[in-house]
Amino acid sequence: MSIFARIMVALVAVLHLYIAWFGIFAWQAQGPATFPDLPASLFEPTTAMAANQGIYNLCLAAGLIWSLFIRDPEWQRKVASGFLLFVATAGIFGAWRVSPDIALVQAGPAVIGLLLLWVPMGKKRR
Repeated sequence: MSIFARIMVALVAVLHLYIAWFGIFAWQAQGPATFPDLPASLFEPTTAMAANQGIYNLCLAAGLIWSLFIRDPEWQRKVASGFLLFVATAGIFGAWRVSPDIALVQAGPAVIGLLLLWVPMGKKRR
């Protein structure tokens, strides 16, 4: 995995650690300011749902972090690709169902990571 791909995988993992923290621990406190279009009364009754979504994001981050420690290059790329595909799929679905901004914030970095993993960079030396 190239250094650029590793950096992108790490950045996507950090993003999902933040999303997990937000959903699990900060939903009621910071949710109303982050999502001002939603009624403030919505946050307390949806705390468990947000925490559950936070756990999913934590699992995505854990998988991406795990991929950075795999020594076999082929398996490292395959595992990172699998988790980046999960992130991109969730981002595309979120963009379709919730807000187009999600495509930029969530799916965009995952797709960039996938491109860095699979598109050959530069010429191969013989």
